[in-house]
Amino acid sequence: MTVVQQGVGPDAVPGKAASARPSAAEWVGEVVHSRISGLQFGYQSENDHPGAVAAVARIRRGAGRPAGSVPDLWGLIGAERLYERSWRGEDDAERAETAVYLAVTLWALHQQGHRAADMHVSGGPALGQAVRRLMPATEIVEPVRKRFVRAATASSVDALAGRLRELVLLMRSADVALDYGLLATQLYLWQCPGGRADVHRRWGRSFHAYRKPEPSGPSESGGQPAPDEQPR
Repeated sequence: MTVVQQGVGPDAVPGKAASARPSAAEWVGEVVHSRISGLQFGYQSENDHPGAVAAVARIRRGAGRPAGSVPDLWGLIGAERLYERSWRGEDDAERAETAVYLAVTLWALHQQGHRAADMHVSGGPALGQAVRRLMPATEIVEPVRKRFVRAATASSVDALAGRLRELVLLMRSADVALDYGLLATQLYLWQCPGGRADVHRRWGRSFHAYRKPEPSGPSESGGQPAPDEQPR
């Protein structure tokens, strides 16, 4: 059973000034970033922690499935950290748990087979940017665009989970990483009253604003690609 302090806002952290507290959505993102970072480190071939490798294999079985539908994942995705703070009620706590579950399980699917590269990159591509990176610089690939639109028009969180899974499989094949902490904050907000339209705008904006980096000029080192733009 989820334990929630009724009547206390999700930002209520005793002993901290209000300005120092992350928002509820930011806290969801931090929980996801922290959990994935630990698993990702252990999953890499150079570190090869058997516990992390086994955990990732178990977690990815939950990708695209309804949150809470796989009891084997209890205690593996890091949701217990959410309750280091209070939430506004049972519904809000459930939104946070769902966002964590979806983000961590999708990452585990994304990371599969990538033992030398991180598929979660903090500050890396947002969802729209990652989808645009699946396409040539001057061309919109209609089947990919349609999958992105289908995700944005999902009418339930379970439908959204399945449609994001389709996009993640494309990203895995193309070695395109994603900022799963950011995705988790957006998945939390997507479930909040009035939040869905704002998240859709953010996904569309990041898709439209992304530009493939121009190669830098020749240099003694041979030149390096310019870093990806990060629209805010």
